[in-house]
Amino acid sequence: MLWFLIRRLAQSVTTLLAITLATFILFRLLPGGMTAALLPPRTSEVVKARFVHDQGLDRPIIVQFVNYLDRVFLHFDLGYSYRRNQSVNSILGHDLPKSAILLSISTLLALIIGVSAGVLQAWRRNTLEDHLFTGFAFLLYATPDYCLGIVLIDIFALRLHWFPTEGPQGSTWTSAFTELNHFVLPLAAVTLTSIAVFSRYARSSTLDVLGQDFIRTARAKGASGPRVVLSHVVRNACTPIITLLGLSLPSLFSGAILIETVFNYPGIGLESFNAAVNRDYAVLLGITVVLGSLTVLGNLIADLAYVLADPRVRLS
Repeated sequence: MLWFLIRRLAQSVTTLLAITLATFILFRLLPGGMTAALLPPRTSEVVKARFVHDQGLDRPIIVQFVNYLDRVFLHFDLGYSYRRNQSVNSILGHDLPKSAILLSISTLLALIIGVSAGVLQAWRRNTLEDHLFTGFAFLLYATPDYCLGIVLIDIFALRLHWFPTEGPQGSTWTSAFTELNHFVLPLAAVTLTSIAVFSRYARSSTLDVLGQDFIRTARAKGASGPRVVLSHVVRNACTPIITLLGLSLPSLFSGAILIETVFNYPGIGLESFNAAVNRDYAVLLGITVVLGSLTVLGNLIADLAYVLADPRVRLS
């Protein structure tokens, strides 16, 4: 177990360094260089030269990279947005909790609904409900996130007038609960696609478990259907879902960018879109580092949870 943990930690650190290096290189390959990316377009040459010296951009590239690592990971300083006249840390500190609430609740709902539906489909495979939910899941899986959000707005906001067309606009993350009617449609848009993914994997995994010898033994001993499902099938079938959950983090974040933009939900996804449109590269690259770090951390936690759920993985 110790060596497994050390190996996974080393892989996570290596991946995080690779993400940081890619971010560092991209920052310096931007059109016009660093000064054009960080400073306003009409900045004078004198101010640009002083900025280059103060930021250490005239030093060797390896020194700049070491300073970049020190600033980001030791001092947790993601830079400064000169276009917003605000630190990137404060911008992300304001927007990240809102996205965290949206993604955490949607993931929890998708796990509960998707896994339950997948297990039920496998238990009643090739029945009418299995075929209906399979078709519904494929439809959701094939629908782009932004298209699903637009459809929900058209039906439930513009036609039925059940919910507003935009997400909560409060200044804090608690607005998701104080403006619950604004929160329903963005939450539904993010959740429905995840339900489709989790249900398909849960169905496939459950079918594999149902074919194992210990399931046939439990049935031969007279165990009822619900007892077999709850005591034997669910735990073994859900083990691969842990890995899927870790691997789905990047797609969750990318989907949040589209959904938050469609619903004007003031989270990190909408902030990424606005930063790209306004060429606020300091914010955009700060978001890249943060989301990359969270993705690596999420995959590490998923690996450890997988080991706890199935100790045989330690020997692989």
